[in-house]
Parts: sequence; structure tokens; C-alpha cells
Amino acid sequence: MFGVVPRPVWAKEFPPDEENRIELVMRPLLVTDEKLGRRILIDTGIGDKFGQRMSERLRIALPEGGLTAAVQRAGVPADQITDVILTHLHFDHAGGATREIDGVVRPTFPNATYHLQRRALKWAEHAPEKDRRSFYGRDYEVLAAEGQLHLLDGPMELFEGIDLILSEGHTVGMQLPLIDGGAEGKVLFCGDVIPTRSHIRLPWIMAFDLYPLTTLEEKRLILAQGLEERWILFFEHDPQVAACRLDEEEGVVVAGKSITQFE
Repeated sequence: MFGVVPRPVWAKEFPPDEENRIELVMRPLLVTDEKLGRRILIDTGIGDKFGQRMSERLRIALPEGGLTAAVQRAGVPADQITDVILTHLHFDHAGGATREIDGVVRPTFPNATYHLQRRALKWAEHAPEKDRRSFYGRDYEVLAAEGQLHLLDGPMELFEGIDLILSEGHTVGMQLPLIDGGAEGKVLFCGDVIPTRSHIRLPWIMAFDLYPLTTLEEKRLILAQGLEERWILFFEHDPQVAACRLDEEEGVVVAGKSITQFE
């Protein structure tokens, strides 16, 4: 998770267990727009299709009732989700896009359109050895078969108030939604470019990243614009902090006040 950062440094913030595992979360974001009649879920977590062996190895802890129950508790039944934006197809982001019922894999959200960059799909289908095990066809193949997959080509305004920023450092064709929150300002769903608050520091770049120097430059641009425009950064993997704004100290962009409850 921390690339070249030495263990004694990162372990102060993420204490590892006896098997060198650290606590992380997979935090989707639910966006409701009553004006447009849309209920949009950004990423879907790891899902519940893993067997016992993998679940124990990763120490996966699902919310009670799984993803659909969590969305229901947030006020939206699964069949009322109109759109799912998948940042990319790594299993910890797209695993919950589908579910297995009686041995058959189906879309988790039957009435939703799933939005994904075309290049992200092509990369997942032909991934090289470095990250081949991060993709599982069961997470996305049925979406196309059911006619629910909408492939995109490049950055764009997907809906009024939701722009997609393209990122190429972590993986090919990752899209980061930038949401206009009105008076509260814009919210950037940081995905795996800035997976936790600690990764706001420029050198903290995951070893998972295909092109770490590209990630470095992407972070530099995101932090500069986010500071200037007072964005809220939303963290998908931070177990303690859901979001924060940015501050500047001696010319360096740093994490500002944390937002532990985000709505």
C-alpha cells in the first residue's frame, strides 16, 4: 500500500498484524439527485463471491446483509439504483457489481446502468502478469451480457454536476468522479490515486500502481486544483477518515480537517 515508504514510517499510522495485514475499508459513495431522478453508486467494494479460504486470508468483513443492505440503510433499495460508476475493475472496487445466487452470477443492481471506461475493460480482459490476479471476469462479464454496461471514452461530464477525471497511474483508464455539491463545494472520489488520507503525501504511492511516476504527477495536479478550489477529497480505503479538505503548510499541500461522517 505504501511503495517506497519504510515500514517503521507507515506502521505508525497503519499498524500491521502478525501476518503483515493492515486495516482498510472499501467505501462506496452514494449520490442522490432528486432533480435528475438519479441514485448513483460509485464503486461497489469486494462483494460476497469469495470462498472461505480467500475471505479468511484477506480477513474480509462485510457489512451486515452485504452491499445491498448497506445501500438500503442509506435510504435507497437496490432496485432503485439507477447508475453505478466503476472507477476501474480491480476486485476490491468492482466485486460487488455482481452477486451469485444459486450458482448464477447476476448484476447486483438489476435496474442500473454501469458506467466504465472502455480502456479499463480492455485492460482487465488482457491484463499482464503484474496485475492479472486483480481482475475476475465474474465481476463484470455479465453486465455486458445483460445490456447494462455503458462504455465511455475519455473524460467527460457524465451527468449534470458529475464530471469524470481520467487517471492512468494506478491502472489504465481509471475514472475519478468529481461531484458538484453545491454550497459545500466539489467532492472528488479519489479511488486508488489517493486511497487514504496518508496518501496525500506525494511520495506515498502504492506498489500496486502500474506507472508510479504518472501517479505522482496526477496527485500533484489534483492537490493543487483541490486546494485552490476547496474540494473535499473522499477516501475509498481509509478506515478512519471518510473525507477531508486540504490546507497548505510552507508551500506544501497537506490534509486539512478530517470528515469522519460523510453525508
